[in-house]
Amino acid sequence: MSAAPAYSEDKGGSAGPGEPEYGHDPASGGIFSSDYKRHDDLKEMLDTNKDSLKLEAMKRIVAMIARGKNASDLFPAVVKNVACKNIEVKKLVYVYLVRYAEEQQDLALLSISTFQRGLKDPNQLIRASALRVLSSIRVPIIVPIMMLAIKEAASDMSPYVRKTAAHAIPKLYSLDSDQKDQLIEVIEKLLADKTTLVAGSVVMAFEEVCPERIDLIHKNYRKLCNLLIDVEEWGQVVIISMLTRYARTQFLSPTQNESLLEENAEKAFYGSEEDEAKGAGSEETAAASLPARKPYIMDPDHRLLLRNTKPLLQSRSAAVVMAVAQLYFHLAPKAEVGVIAKALVRLLRSHSEVQYVVLQNVATMSIKRRGMFEPYLKSFYIRSTDPTQIKILKLEVLTNLANETNIPTVLREFQTYIRSMDKDFVAATIQAIGRCATNIGRVRDTCLNGLVQLLSNRDELVVAESVVVIKKLLQMQPAQHGEIIKHLAKLTDNIQVPMARASILWLIGEYCEHVPRIAPDVLRKMAKTFTAEEDIVKLQVINLAAKLYLTNSKQTKLLTQYVLSLAKYDQNYDIRDRARFTRQLIVPSEQGGALSRHAKKLFLAPKPAPVLESSFKDRDHFQLGSLSHLLNAKATGYQELPDWPEEAPDPSVRNVEVPEWTKCSNREKRKEKEKPFYSDSEGESGPTESADSGEQMAELGSSEGVSRPGLSPPFPLSFSEQSEEDGKRKTKKKKVPEGKEASSSDEDSDSSSSTSESEMSSESEEEQLEPASWRRKTSLSTPTVTPPSVQPVSPPAIVSTSLAADLEGLTLTDSTLVPSLLSPVSCVGRQELLHRVAGEGLVVDYTFSRQPFSGDPHMVSVHIHFSNSSDTPIKGLHVGTPKLPAGIGIQEFPEIESLAPGESATAVMGINFCDSTQAANFQLCTQTRQFYVSIQPPVGELMAPVFMSENEFKKEQGKLMGMNEITEKLMLPDTCRSDHTVVQKVTATANLGRVPCGTSDEYRFAGRTLTSGSLVLLTLDARPAGAAQLTVNSEKMVIGTMLVKDVIQALTQ
Repeated sequence: MSAAPAYSEDKGGSAGPGEPEYGHDPASGGIFSSDYKRHDDLKEMLDTNKDSLKLEAMKRIVAMIARGKNASDLFPAVVKNVACKNIEVKKLVYVYLVRYAEEQQDLALLSISTFQRGLKDPNQLIRASALRVLSSIRVPIIVPIMMLAIKEAASDMSPYVRKTAAHAIPKLYSLDSDQKDQLIEVIEKLLADKTTLVAGSVVMAFEEVCPERIDLIHKNYRKLCNLLIDVEEWGQVVIISMLTRYARTQFLSPTQNESLLEENAEKAFYGSEEDEAKGAGSEETAAASLPARKPYIMDPDHRLLLRNTKPLLQSRSAAVVMAVAQLYFHLAPKAEVGVIAKALVRLLRSHSEVQYVVLQNVATMSIKRRGMFEPYLKSFYIRSTDPTQIKILKLEVLTNLANETNIPTVLREFQTYIRSMDKDFVAATIQAIGRCATNIGRVRDTCLNGLVQLLSNRDELVVAESVVVIKKLLQMQPAQHGEIIKHLAKLTDNIQVPMARASILWLIGEYCEHVPRIAPDVLRKMAKTFTAEEDIVKLQVINLAAKLYLTNSKQTKLLTQYVLSLAKYDQNYDIRDRARFTRQLIVPSEQGGALSRHAKKLFLAPKPAPVLESSFKDRDHFQLGSLSHLLNAKATGYQELPDWPEEAPDPSVRNVEVPEWTKCSNREKRKEKEKPFYSDSEGESGPTESADSGEQMAELGSSEGVSRPGLSPPFPLSFSEQSEEDGKRKTKKKKVPEGKEASSSDEDSDSSSSTSESEMSSESEEEQLEPASWRRKTSLSTPTVTPPSVQPVSPPAIVSTSLAADLEGLTLTDSTLVPSLLSPVSCVGRQELLHRVAGEGLVVDYTFSRQPFSGDPHMVSVHIHFSNSSDTPIKGLHVGTPKLPAGIGIQEFPEIESLAPGESATAVMGINFCDSTQAANFQLCTQTRQFYVSIQPPVGELMAPVFMSENEFKKEQGKLMGMNEITEKLMLPDTCRSDHTVVQKVTATANLGRVPCGTSDEYRFAGRTLTSGSLVLLTLDARPAGAAQLTVNSEKMVIGTMLVKDVIQALTQ
């Protein structure tokens, strides 16, 4: 069998030598087609051992799918190749499975284990494809597998896989909505992702699953605003739509001081000349009341959103431009909305489908903000090649933009349009002329005369539409236009369009006193043809007869009775009911004459003139650019646009706490301009530079004038880049800790282990930028480090698990809160680092303080105790250049200038052990000697306590099962049965926080590793009888194993 000939379904019958013959359909193959052999050649190619033939077969199959052909009967042959080692074949197999997995669910379930293996594939495309196929199998039984796969993919190194995980979230939610809570946790994690590739997809998942959870957006708002420019176009549309709704709930209306004037302008636009005169006075009243309002100040985050979306008006995507336009219309101050007009007019050069949507939105905008489109009036002139629906929408916009200045130009355009061959368009033009006459009083007579001239048009539809519009205009000034009413009465013989005939009859009946001679004759003619008229005309004939009976009963009494008798036996029950009602009302009877006395008031009551309004007048309550706005009806899944709040919510919810050590002095900022603003400690991929710079700009409160750095590709840092970052971090040990921003002043102050350093915070900036060697020197007056001054954080913010993920638990606590958050002091106690003999009189011990290290939250805080037992002073105590294993870093203590004989001092240094018990080797140096020392931590000192509720503990423990769980049994001695003893021994062994537990014999503890932030959960089931059971759940299996050994040893001693 030859694999060379291209597979084609366009021609049937013939096949290459050795290939099976098949027919495509009854028309091509006739009765000789053999459909049961269809695709046999592809099945044979898929069953071979040659990857080249399999690849050729898969290419043909995918090409069939692309052309819309049905290839579902090949599913068994294709699914067998899902485990193929050839990467190209595997990709195409996954493409096929995504298409047909939902149709062939039973066969797809047989390969579920292969898909799960695919989730671990080194190739990111295979991992993503496996997750895509898995989420396409719509079977409830595999929901737990899908959930596990999505959680793993959400932590994947590849942003493409994380993007696929975000796409899978709505699929799983639609399959099983009970998984909402777990999916929200995944969404919350992905919202913290700093790559542009993931942003749009996770916001779409947020909109599908939990659009009401606005609290998830607070911390990510500024990041999303700054990433927006680099997100793909589809993601930009989704994010902008979501941020529009978010801004409507979090910021004050920028037009709140203009609302009164705007309302009056609205009334003047749709009202009459008298209303305009009244409106002028009310505007002055509104203007006088404005000073009483609170002056509006735009929130910096509101300005950030407007500033970052404005460049997208130049996007090549019409959807993105439309999304930004609706955002500005709903959120921007009135003076700034005009910038969107030019971008929207540019879209009118696009395809007719795009024009239709854009014009729908322009028609809505032009009602309230018509001033911004007036300079582009000619862009809305109608071309003969435009489709009818585009013509009608342009007419709508032209009518909205018409004012006393441009009305002559607009009416000349309308005169041209009336000659068109498109009858629907001509009818719409006549209605537009009527609206212009209603809105602009000085051209009302001109429009009315023009419409009367159209009554002599040969086209019946044009005449009928003119009659309907004239009827509405005449209601405004009926006494002045008696001749027009007479002219219309003469048309009843010629016009056959029901609506036009009904309009003429209503006019004659309503204003019969102006045409007393013609009205009875019209009734006579209509009585002759009553049975042949349409229902709408019959109803108006009955009304005309009733009105004439009440005003001119001598001439019309018999005609009225005749018409009511005909209507009494009409087929339509509405007409029969109307006839009975009218007869009883106008013809008094012996039984019920009370109501007939008021018949004139009922039939001839003065009626208000109709207001011809745009059909788009009230559409702006739908979000512009949405399907609901297009249809003028609420579509499925539409999220209502919230009203502006009366008072601004707390803006601090969007503040992302930045660790003090990341704030640099001006010189250091210039050197490390490209340094990420947010910590990468969550295991997420590296942020794009645009996000970092934007978030930093927003955090520091800068508004304009901050240039945005170059854009980085939306992919995580490569291993080489990560190693360079690690290298930079390690080299910082030679420098003093970076400058802190004091809460009491705007100047930078150094963090040190003495009170004299805190006094230096008041010195000038030039003094603080002295060489690092001078800044390292310190005195020995105090033995402990002073925690940096940080903005106070409320305890609930620390206990919250959602913030724990972002803020790394305890790294940002206020100094007053630290004692309440710390576990008991380590059981290790003071350990010897340098013996007095080896140190020639210098004695050095160290302890693990279990306090947060002020320089870096990922470092273990180690207190170094120095004592001079010699007879001579020891000068220049500092840490030499260490040679450390990869990943381990040291932040040295400030240099101790002199240590007198018999004197002691304590310094604090930070060591990042990288979640391992590997020793940190470094040198302690004096002016004359170097001593090689080593600090090896117990596993319990590599973590910090986490405080959570019992339910949170159980939920997190459920995620860390299987290989992440270590269980051991032990016999507790009688001395270790009390609560106090157990808690004391466990917390002394490991720096964990106790979790409340409803069971008296069960103890729970929780913590996070300092470097990676991985959870460590410890459970001790101390049964009264029999062996106790110790369980540790952690992603770090090595740490879990060592922790179990240490805790068992402490409990059994």
